[in-house]
Amino acid sequence: MADLPIENWRDEKQSAWLYLKLAELEKDTPREALFAELAGAAERQAAIWERTISAAKGGLPGFRPSSRARLAICVARWIGVRRARPLLASLKVRGLSVYSGARPGHAMPQSVEEVGRGHKTVAGGNLRAAVFGVNDGLVSNASLILGVAGATSESGVVLLSGVAGLLAGAFSMAAGEYISVRSQRELFEYQIGKERDELEEYPEEETEELALIYAARGVPQEDARKLAATLMADPTRALDTLAREELGLNPDELGSPLGAAFFSFLSFAIGALIPLAPFLFTAGTTALLVAIALAAVALFAVGAALSLFSGRSSWWGGGRMLLIGAAAGAASYGIGTLFGVATA
Repeated sequence: MADLPIENWRDEKQSAWLYLKLAELEKDTPREALFAELAGAAERQAAIWERTISAAKGGLPGFRPSSRARLAICVARWIGVRRARPLLASLKVRGLSVYSGARPGHAMPQSVEEVGRGHKTVAGGNLRAAVFGVNDGLVSNASLILGVAGATSESGVVLLSGVAGLLAGAFSMAAGEYISVRSQRELFEYQIGKERDELEEYPEEETEELALIYAARGVPQEDARKLAATLMADPTRALDTLAREELGLNPDELGSPLGAAFFSFLSFAIGALIPLAPFLFTAGTTALLVAIALAAVALFAVGAALSLFSGRSSWWGGGRMLLIGAAAGAASYGIGTLFGVATA
């Protein structure tokens, strides 16, 4: 007999242990009851596997929560369950969507058609990431160029340093974004695979768990059960809903690893090119002054653009970004000047 039943039994036992620990951490909150009931559901699912294992082997191995699970509880105890959601999601802790809550303008779902509504934020997320990428490239390469310009008056050295900074930073951003998005996709694929298996093995228990989550988020209990049962009748919609509501994962926000890497590379490179461009056409003090002017205008524009996501005044956002960039550039130029004097 394969070890899959034992692995599934251990997963459910560990889930029950995690839920009990989370219930302790959420004591005297509405989430305490949710995690306590999820612990009971996990124990019932573990019992199903126990019967399968006992029928085949006649006995059960010992159970002990993994080091990873114990670490996750320590982290949740230290920083709070809400902040520890990514780590908990990787351990297939369900019910994490209760920490999202209902946002203004997005009431709790009361019908199948409302499930998942308001989640499609990929375009807005990509736009925000692109603006941050431009900002990172702009600040880092402007600081690098000013630091090198403070150390030497040779425009060729400044140009070479700027190109190196652009390429190194853009490739680093692209690699980091690729790994981040790829890891998110792998987590989703693994978790959704486990959910698919469990949905086939014990659909009634999965339906009850989903109903518990909806009830904890404010849906009347009877309506929550009806909604969960209706969703579970469609396997495709059921898996999508379980990913969102039980695991707190949003398939619409995962994106493509290659696409994320490309846009990160491009946005960083655009930002890094702004202070570098003058050195492609001129040299010396003229190039440096033009680079400073271009960087200042771009910093204000990026700060104003970021204010669209924060709701603050564009003048306040642009001025703050300009001040931060100016401080970074001035510090880099000063350190470069001191370094140039010391090595002269």
